[in-house]
Amino acid sequence: MQSNENIITQTKNWIVQVVVGCNFCPFAAREIKRNSIYYKVQRSEMVEEVLTSVSYLFAKMDEDENVETSFLILPFGFELFLDYLSIVDEAENLLTNKNYEGVYQIASFHPQYLFAGSNEKDASNYTNRSPHPMLHILREDSLSKAIDAHPNVDSIPQTNIDFTQAKGLSWMQNLFDTATKL
Repeated sequence: MQSNENIITQTKNWIVQVVVGCNFCPFAAREIKRNSIYYKVQRSEMVEEVLTSVSYLFAKMDEDENVETSFLILPFGFELFLDYLSIVDEAENLLTNKNYEGVYQIASFHPQYLFAGSNEKDASNYTNRSPHPMLHILREDSLSKAIDAHPNVDSIPQTNIDFTQAKGLSWMQNLFDTATKL
């Protein structure tokens, strides 16, 4: 069984080598350099405990302005993508119920991420594939500022799709496997 430290290291490697390396998120490199990313591993597969961790991350980010973004890593219990999507919905509901809409935003990453309308052989799924299921909590005001400063934020998704399709499925799989190996 992997330690929390190894799970976090694997996640950091994926962010650096895949997310930043492929420029899937043009805003991520800045936060890595600033060391403003907080990582929490939740080993429980109990929905209530996962949501408690989501609440903890909201509070952590409320209290510490130096934490720009957080990753809640879920290495157990959400291996099936459809099961994972249900916890994403629960986390989104919690965000709304705790009046954090407009304050934080939740992004989702999963080892078997599959965009609606795509299939397993679509290399563009790798823009959201991660070593473990995870919820990514971002400060919405900071994200808005970064988006406003970007010359063409609307082009990012298509640029990512074009990049992954030009590289191809095998290349993306190899990069992912290399980045997530410990």
